[in-house]
Amino acid sequence: MKRTLIVGKESQDVELLHQDGVSSLVWGGESHPIDILEMEPGCYSILMGGRSVEVRLDQARSPDPEAHAYRAMLYDGAYEFALVDPRRALLSAAGGAGAGGGLLSSPMPGKIVKLLVQPGDMVQEGQTLLVMEAMKMQNELKTNTTGTVSTVHVQEGATVETGAALITVVAPEA
Repeated sequence: MKRTLIVGKESQDVELLHQDGVSSLVWGGESHPIDILEMEPGCYSILMGGRSVEVRLDQARSPDPEAHAYRAMLYDGAYEFALVDPRRALLSAAGGAGAGGGLLSSPMPGKIVKLLVQPGDMVQEGQTLLVMEAMKMQNELKTNTTGTVSTVHVQEGATVETGAALITVVAPEA
């Protein structure tokens, strides 16, 4: 499970791995064995680097809809941080048609698994237009605008590269 850890203005990629019954936390290119035990809901005992620490986690507010924000209470104070799935953030950023309509393009290389619209269909902001398989996961690509599908540039089963034109949505004239 790879995430971007954000603390204040600093960010770093982290990954929690589970292999052969052993968990490790990878950051900065180094792997660190870790044991995490949930003592009660929201309260964890974490053993890493020969040190044990009790952490209470609460969800916090985040202005970024792609971030999961938390407040961690430790023996020496409270810390706020956020975790972001970089793949979902990339998909959200490539969400396609903006205020005046536009082109939904591929955020990464992948295969078109299912088209959910055709030319002439009316679509609403946030509606899924197609399903794309990338990085061995199926991803729903949504439009950021309400309008009419004018062109579908791909077919089901097609393999596309990053930036490939997928679907054009035209916003209604004001």
